[in-house]
Amino acid sequence: MKQETHADTTTMNHSKRHNDILRLLQQDGTVTIADLAKKLDVSLETVRRDIKPLTTNGTVLKMHGAVALPSVVGEAPFEKRMRENSEAKKAIAVAMAATIRDGDSIMLDTGTTTSYLARELLGHRRLTVVTNSSDIARTLSTVNDNRVYMAGGELRSDNGAAFGVSAIEFINHFTVGHAVISTGAIDAAIGVMDYDLEEAEFARAVVTRGKRAVVVTDHTKFGRQGLVRVCEFSMLTDLFTDKVPPRDVSASLKAAGVNVTLAR
Repeated sequence: MKQETHADTTTMNHSKRHNDILRLLQQDGTVTIADLAKKLDVSLETVRRDIKPLTTNGTVLKMHGAVALPSVVGEAPFEKRMRENSEAKKAIAVAMAATIRDGDSIMLDTGTTTSYLARELLGHRRLTVVTNSSDIARTLSTVNDNRVYMAGGELRSDNGAAFGVSAIEFINHFTVGHAVISTGAIDAAIGVMDYDLEEAEFARAVVTRGKRAVVVTDHTKFGRQGLVRVCEFSMLTDLFTDKVPPRDVSASLKAAGVNVTLAR
């Protein structure tokens, strides 16, 4: 990391770093002091000095070695996850949306990447959408002559999604062109995994309902092992992601005949 000279702390650079800090917070939500120093290529002491006036005037909040915008503090877990790797998730959503045509039918489970996909589908018309996510249903209903069907059941407070037997029974009435799920983990030997039993069961049901079965996930999920198996790779037709999967995951996907698309 470079050593700074007195010129680095002029008012102009000081103000520029303030803007850069705010930009990073708007993008990522909560950022550690160490990550700020690395991304801005300055020392930890410089970052602490830069954020001091921002915390004093209430522009940002400091907490346990990290800083956040006031609006981020108190967000629901789902909203926080929407901020994580947001640019990658948006790029994946754009790539997937490009393979869907006006008038197509699509089933989406609840997840941050599928929520980004729903937003990208606002440019499409006459879609038939089946989902258990109130966020996705709100995004795509009542616009562009879409028809949206939402699975019933008790809505969870963190993500506004319905799970359980009734939700699965509901989606089993449909056969769609594109069945799309997000995921919490991808293991080369086990396949697609998640950390929640009900979410995994619902996602497993979704992939059986489409002529095309798709996972949309950013690269951070590769190499993770979740608690519950969703499905083996052979149940999928496509995977959309932002970076080339690790060698072992790539080999397993290829052996299963899964088409991998990298978002650009």
